[in-house]
Parts: sequence; structure tokens; C-alpha cells
Amino acid sequence: MFHRIGRTVVRHPIWTIVAWVIAAVAIIATAPSLPSNSDESSFLPSSYESIKAMDLQEKAFPSAFSPSAIVLYERADHGKLTATDKADIAKITKGLGQKKIDQVQKVTDGTPSKDGKFDTALVQMDKKSQGQPKQADAAKALRDDSTALAKGTALKVQVGGQAAQNLDQQDAGKTSDAVALIGSLLIIIITLAIIFRSPLIAVMPLILLVGVVFTVANALIADATKVFGLQANSSISALLIVVVLGVGTDYFLFLMFRYRERLRAGDEPKEAMINSVTRVGEAIASAAGAVIIAFCALALSTLGFLTQLGPALAILVAVTLVAGLTLFPAICSLIPPRILFWPGKKWDQEPTGTRFASIGKLVGRRSGMVAIVSGLVMVLLALGTLGYKASYDLASGSIPKTKESMVVQDTLSTAYSAGAAEPTNVYLTSTAGKPLPADFTSYADKLRGADGVADVTFDQKTDLNKAGTTANFTVTLKYEAASDQAIKAVGDVRTVAHDNAPPGTEAYVGGSSSVFKDINAAVNHDYRTVFPVAAVLIMVILGLLLRSVVAPWYLIASVGLGFGATLGATVLIFGRGDGLIFLLPIIMYLFVVAIGTDYNILMIARLREEAREGRDPREAASMALRHAGPTIGAAGLILAATFATLMLSGNAFLTQMGFAVAFGIVVAAFVMAMFFTPSLTALIGHAAWWPGHADRAEPLEAGAATAGGTGDARDTELDESRRR
Repeated sequence: MFHRIGRTVVRHPIWTIVAWVIAAVAIIATAPSLPSNSDESSFLPSSYESIKAMDLQEKAFPSAFSPSAIVLYERADHGKLTATDKADIAKITKGLGQKKIDQVQKVTDGTPSKDGKFDTALVQMDKKSQGQPKQADAAKALRDDSTALAKGTALKVQVGGQAAQNLDQQDAGKTSDAVALIGSLLIIIITLAIIFRSPLIAVMPLILLVGVVFTVANALIADATKVFGLQANSSISALLIVVVLGVGTDYFLFLMFRYRERLRAGDEPKEAMINSVTRVGEAIASAAGAVIIAFCALALSTLGFLTQLGPALAILVAVTLVAGLTLFPAICSLIPPRILFWPGKKWDQEPTGTRFASIGKLVGRRSGMVAIVSGLVMVLLALGTLGYKASYDLASGSIPKTKESMVVQDTLSTAYSAGAAEPTNVYLTSTAGKPLPADFTSYADKLRGADGVADVTFDQKTDLNKAGTTANFTVTLKYEAASDQAIKAVGDVRTVAHDNAPPGTEAYVGGSSSVFKDINAAVNHDYRTVFPVAAVLIMVILGLLLRSVVAPWYLIASVGLGFGATLGATVLIFGRGDGLIFLLPIIMYLFVVAIGTDYNILMIARLREEAREGRDPREAASMALRHAGPTIGAAGLILAATFATLMLSGNAFLTQMGFAVAFGIVVAAFVMAMFFTPSLTALIGHAAWWPGHADRAEPLEAGAATAGGTGDARDTELDESRRR
């Protein structure tokens, strides 16, 4: 199949390029705009208690609201608020309400702090637009208008809350995108220029990946989001840029290394490109298939963010794969090698005594020692996972601490009770539609006695709905809403609320801490579901590629060991304080497992190819390292470096992700694929391919050596000639 693809593309390069242009224009022109939703409650399905509580609140207390934004007032000199200041605060709050800002429905007075230095105003926005970009725009308008209204006073006014966090997250995301893009471009250009000594090869993949592949994939992602009703999230754009540049450059490298090798072996240029697609196409397709399946496994997640991220990344890799097998070879086949590799002078000469040849000899001769040492390195790093702790404060993780919304959040936590900014709500509702019992004091006292509760308030005039069937108890926790202590405390509140609900009633606990607790449960569900499903599906791909039931087991085990080493190292570096962002292990698992499998596939496919030429297992491993080592090393270096650029974003979540994925790729490329996998395969020998005989020489395919000698026959002759 890949021989036919290569032959068609190389013989008809102009038509291939024209087909890409027509398809790209059609897809981009018809794609809808991609909306964004960063509301954390949208992560969860309606079956979780925090979402049930939210739905109950909207039905029983439609006029009640959790503030979408909080206006924080303080004196510029940080002193106590005076009577004049309080009058100015009342004037500003009233003025903000009269501005009729889009999305803003009401601005009400908040409460002063106990030390008299701070006061607040609470802003209600349209619930239907919660988490959407237009509410971030409303937060920007609030900041501008409150600053204008405060001119001439002694007050400093800042705006925080969810809408303001969304605004700051967008701004931080733009910075992250720019840093990721510029850093990745520089790394790829410099690395490719050093490897191939060609400015054309250095810039070609970037033009194709950013100008064509990324644009087409983004349009298809928008189509899929609309058709399947997926959640859209603006924070994944920086990740998509890094993935398309990293993975796309990997596939370009796989192709170009093999193309240069075939030219050095004596093939004519077009013949060399056809043979390159034939030989490397299966490895690229299998590697991409493993990545796509791993990302599609996220569809089983219960978190909205991951159900969007998985299909988006799968579409991106699929488009990159198609480009790698068609667009890349079509364009390269139009350019004579002397121009493509210019000004390099030794592109057509096989180097001798390379570093990878030495590594190959070591792996072939000392396979047992290499397997033990490389395996031990990963095991020791994996011990760090014992200290893993999750952080659920996604806002703080994705927004720099210096941003205004984070300053407001930190100030509210210190000036008021830590949980005052985001209280927990307990809704007691009648199951039969009858009015609730009149005595709510004892129930409030029970809630007040739960661990971690600072205060419970209930006003029968405002906290009981008109029908008298639902009561709202506002519970203030002692801890910040996203902290481990708050999540534990809200669990105790749930237990007390459920156990002490009077007969004929039911209690639901809502609020941010309740949402975080449910996210914790959802993540644990995903660990038990997504991880094993992705592993099994990748094993199936490996089994089909290698026609073996033995190799997939130790290959996936080695990738799992690489994941453990990566998580352990990340915990040791980032996990000692507040912990790692809760999404990180899942994302890390998918990237490290999928991309680690990429490099394993490339190495094992080359090892099989060498074995088919009559070499024994150890010699095959040695030669596989010699020829595939440079490709894996270069691909691993570029991909790791592109992900590492995320560490420059100033975003804690992307910093952790950048390090984790970059480190995981380094382990996958330079420990697992280069040492552990080939040495283990050499030790197992022919049994690694049981029950098939994938390492045995196969008869030539009919028509493989047709006119022009573009098939395996000519390929094998050249290989034999080169060895002699």
C-alpha cells in the first residue's frame, strides 16, 4: 500500500499539491468559528452532585447568583477605609450598575473586611454565557469603567472573580501561544540546519506545518466541535501548536533521513523517495495510529476539557500523517537533491565510524547489561511517583500570580476567610414537593459542626424559595476553595448534609470546592478507564504491525516504565508544594505513551528490517541503532525542545506540562527506544516475533521491481551492495 502511495505521489507531485490546495481552501472556507468555554463546572457531566446542586439552585433560586466578578476596593495607601472612602465605594458600585455593560445584569454591595481595609461589590452576569469570551470582555469593561470612576478618589479598584480570571487566562494564553510558536520555530530551524546543513530543509516543514497542516486541522477541529457538540477551550491552542510542529517535524525527519539514506545507497532521486515512503510509511502510519488511538481514548473521559482535547489532537495528528505521506514527498520530489540539500556537500556520502554505530555495537555485544542499566534508571526515577499530590486550582495554574484576578483572589483569601470568596452551598429540598419543616436551626448547627467549616448562614427570608420546598445554607470553609483541605472538608460537609437531612428531603452540596471534589472523582475514573483502554489499543496496533503477541507486551511495558519515570521526575521537581495540576498525569500518560510508542515502532521496524536481511538478533539490533538512531535522536531532541518552550510561558500548568512531556520524550528517545527496547529484543531473539516470522526474509512482492526498480528487489540489492 505504501509503495503505491509513494509511487502515485512522486509520479504526480503537481496534482498532489493541487489536491491539497483545493481541499485546504474548501475546508477552511466552510469551517465555523471555534467558541471557547473555560467554566470549570462544564468539565463535568450532570450526574455529579455539584452539577445537580447547580441545577437545583437555578430552579429554586433563579434570582440568586454566585458572582461572576468581584470588585475589590482598598485605599491606595493601604490604610483603613474612611467614611469618605465608603461613600466613594457606594458611588462607584452604583455607577458600574448604571453603565449597562453587556452581560452584566446586576452590581450589588459586598461586605467589608473585618480589619476595615477592604470592601467589595458583587457582579452578576448572564448564567447562559458563563465561561464564554463575552464575559471576559465584560470583565475588561468593568476594569476600565471602575478605574475611570475611581479617579479623584483615594481608592484603588481591582476586578477579580471567574470572568476576570477568564480574561487574564486569555491574555496569558496569547503569551503562551507566542512563546510556544517562536521558541519552537527557532529550535526546529536551528536543529534541522545543523543536521542537514540546508536552509531549505530547515524552513520547509515549518511553512507546510504552520501554513497548511495547522490551519486545515484547526478548521476540521471546529467542524468536529460543532457536529459532535464538544466543549471548546482556548487553553489548548498553545498545545496544538507545539504538537503539530513537534510531531510533524518528526514525520518529516523520518522521511528525510530515509530519503538521504536511499540516495547514498545509489537510488535515483524519484526512486529514492518512492522507496523512502515504502519503507518508512508503515512505521509513520503505525506511529500516528498509536498516537491517534491514545488521544481518541480521551473520549471515554468524564471531563469536558479532555473530551475536547482528545479529538482535537487526534484530528491534528491525522492531518499531519496524511501530509507526511503525500504533501512532504510530493514537494521534495520536485526539488533536485543538490538544491534540496544545498549548500551541504556530503549529503550523498555514507559516514563511517559514527557515534550511533558505536552505540549499536555496545547494544549488540552487551545487550544484557544495557537492558539492566537502562531499565534501572527508569525504575529509580519512577519511585518519585510515591510523592504525587494533585492540585485542582486550574485558574492559578494557568494564570501568572501577578495578573489582577490572582491578586484579588489572594487578597480575598487573606482579608476575609480563606473560603469566603467561593463559599459552599448546601441545598435542602423536599422530595415530595411539600414545604420543608420550619426548624432549620438544628440542621445549620449540624453543618456548622462538620470538619473545616468556619461559618454557616441561613436567612429564612432570602434563603428559602417561595414554595418553601428548598432551603439554601451558605457554608464558609476555613480553606481556599481549590485546596486539598477544602476538598476534604466539603466531603465531610456532604456526609453531614446527607446523613442529617430530615425524612422526605434530600441534600445537594454545590460550590467550587464541591466541583473540585467531583473533578477528583472524575479523574480517578479516567485513570481506571482511559489508561488501560489506550494501552490495549496501542498493543493491538503493535501486534498488527509486528505480527507478534510477544513484542507488544514488553514494548508497552517499557513505555509504561518510561511514563513512571517521567511522572516521578516531575513530582520531584514540581510536586513538593501545592502539587501537580490534576490534568497533568493524564496528558503526560497519553503523550509519553503515544510518542514513546512512536520511537519504539521506528526502532523495532528498523530492527525487523535488518533481521529480514539475514542478520542474527544482536547484529540486527546493532545495525538498527546505527541507521535509526540518528533519526530517533534528532526527532526526540526537536520534539522535547519544542515542548520545553512551554516552560517559558509564565503559566504554571504549561510549565509543568512542558517539562513533563519534554522529559518523557527524552526518556522515550534516548533511554527506552535507543537502549532498553533494542537490547531487550536482542536478548529475546526470534521468540520476540512469535507466533509470526516477521524477522525472517520474505519473498519479493510481485511487481516490486518493475520499471525503474523502485521496489524491494532493487532496495535489497543496494543494501547488499552497501554491506559488501
